[in-house]
Amino acid sequence: MATQWAPEGAIRITAGTPPGGGLDRVARALERAIAQSGRISVPVEVENIPGDGARRVWRECIDTHPGDGHVVSISSPNLTTDYLAGIADFEHTRYTPIATLVSEYIAFAVRYDSPYAGGTDLAAWLAEVPHDVTVALSTALGNPNHIALAKLTRAAGGDVNAPVVRVFDTALDAVADVVEGHADVCAVTVASVIAELEAGNLRMLAISSPERLSGLFADTPTWAELGIDCNVGAWRGVTGPADMPDDQVAWWRGILRDAVAQDVWDEELARMNWTAMYLDGEALQTHLSRERAEYVAILEELGLLNAPA
Repeated sequence: MATQWAPEGAIRITAGTPPGGGLDRVARALERAIAQSGRISVPVEVENIPGDGARRVWRECIDTHPGDGHVVSISSPNLTTDYLAGIADFEHTRYTPIATLVSEYIAFAVRYDSPYAGGTDLAAWLAEVPHDVTVALSTALGNPNHIALAKLTRAAGGDVNAPVVRVFDTALDAVADVVEGHADVCAVTVASVIAELEAGNLRMLAISSPERLSGLFADTPTWAELGIDCNVGAWRGVTGPADMPDDQVAWWRGILRDAVAQDVWDEELARMNWTAMYLDGEALQTHLSRERAEYVAILEELGLLNAPA
């Protein structure tokens, strides 16, 4: 009978954003949940490899460890959208998707003194003078943040390519751009605005979720509540290097299933306003294929489709 794979040294969970960035937050939460599960006897280390819109980690780390289950990275739809937009020459199929963990919705927030009193004001500007609206987002054109902006602009009746878009390597920098007065609004995952909301530097306009979130966002309407079709989420998951053997993938699935069952994981879901989204195996592959087809259609409409569909 075959022996199940087990790590022989430290496990590295890499993140393509700096400490505090979106991918890093998931990596740190996963590290804590794995520790609480007690399933791993070797060290578990989180390593930040930011740069190039979270693409550097794939080229400089994951690509250099084929078939090695000791190294994984926190992944997102950007692996697909960056490729389809022609920003990267790699996508999910180059690696080993293991599981999705959570989904995050997109927050549209403005500086505390913004002339936009609410989401309907922003929608009106996007309809009438979209070229006068500057939006800060991360980490690349064509990703879920940008798609949420495009859906909002289209639903409002404006030109989806008219708003001025400022792109940053991390959502924290996009938020700072709004706080500093350089952009009118940020379109970033909800957890990315928590600190500046609590400090009173930002105000929420609306969120791209199907239902209202809780806690700090309980009073923030969804775009659907405002009569606008803009329901967009961005998942976060775990992806390994190319050519990972089946026994390594099976080991990781077991670890991740146990991790998301821990109390500390539920606490992070509530604290960050994440939505649980655990998928692996065939369900994961089906989701990635369906999502890719949706992104092809959206990016083609945006004029950003620059890779074979």
